[in-house]
Amino acid sequence: MADHFSGPRALADPASDITDVYAFPSPERPGHLVLALNVFPAAAAGALFSDALIYRLRLRPVTATTAGGTPTFVTGAEEYLFEFRFAVPTLEDSADGVVQRGTCITPLGAEVSFQVGEREPTEMTESRGVRIFAGARLDPFFIDLAAEQATHASQRLMFRPKGVNAVNGANVLSIVLELDVATVLDRDTGTLLGVVGETVASAEHHVRMERMGRPEIKNFILQDKKYDTVNRDLEIRDLYNAEDAFDLRQDYVGAYRARLNANLAFFDRLDGRIDWPADEEGVHPLTELLLADFLVVDASKPFSDDGFLEIERAVLAGRPHMTRGGRSPDDDIVDLLYTLLVGGLDGPRISDGVDGPTQPAARSFPYLVSPNPDPPDLRAVLAAATAPPKEAASSPG
Repeated sequence: MADHFSGPRALADPASDITDVYAFPSPERPGHLVLALNVFPAAAAGALFSDALIYRLRLRPVTATTAGGTPTFVTGAEEYLFEFRFAVPTLEDSADGVVQRGTCITPLGAEVSFQVGEREPTEMTESRGVRIFAGARLDPFFIDLAAEQATHASQRLMFRPKGVNAVNGANVLSIVLELDVATVLDRDTGTLLGVVGETVASAEHHVRMERMGRPEIKNFILQDKKYDTVNRDLEIRDLYNAEDAFDLRQDYVGAYRARLNANLAFFDRLDGRIDWPADEEGVHPLTELLLADFLVVDASKPFSDDGFLEIERAVLAGRPHMTRGGRSPDDDIVDLLYTLLVGGLDGPRISDGVDGPTQPAARSFPYLVSPNPDPPDLRAVLAAATAPPKEAASSPG
């Protein structure tokens, strides 16, 4: 599930659990880039952000390279960091009742104040080149998780023509940041950007609780242990979550590569043919590309649908990219990711049978849809997510 429940630590602390990260050019205002960070899966009505955490969105310029023999992305040293901190909620004599306020610290150190749930940007945020929304939203993710899990268990494609969205009607807490590219980013930064979302414990020594770039790296690709002969007994995701996506520590990078090489080979076998042959050392052609685990978005391109992985596919094919890349809320990332992992660059589309979220995203700020006033509880969402699929088919949908 994108990044929902992506490890033991995330399950123990839902407030720090990142569910999704999005990066896409604004469909409403050309020249603006939208970043969104969703946390707290299956959030109950009245859920609020933690005052003990820092929520971060990080951007760096990136370039594609094949210097190591396989395609990947490298980041520049320049970084744009947006930090979001939230105060302890207060009970106020107003229609809102409980009120929570937040502060965004921009890359230049300016502090921009906002109130959770307030949709209209203030004059202060506009003058800083940003618009900010924070509050409950309908979870935009969609997947037939039971069929996806059955695919792992049976080692064959188990998707159906019409799937069931495991997170239908669930809510999350969202931070949406829209920035004026010309105002916020340096002119010589370039338009190709790597984007990462993080939650960090706000103690004296910051500890990274979760980080997310591309969806389903942890839950689809890193979770299974059984194919990894090097680290078969290791739950690797908490280690991976603690890493700086732009600067992986050498202590564990060998373990991440071993898990990716083993599990990417599993996906490649699902259609009965090999589209991604490993090299003589067992290295999968996608390992280094996916290990550079951040969304890659071109801020100069116009908004379009289904841009997810288009830049990565272009790099793999040795051609210029044509779209914005990144990820928007309505991108069918399960289909796009499975199609790449299983069928290679030229294979037929593989679908999980769920083609859109509970409600499509809006085309105006804050883009994510208002929350469900009566959401399912966490236990119901988890039960639905792990229920066995019915009438599963073995062929791509």
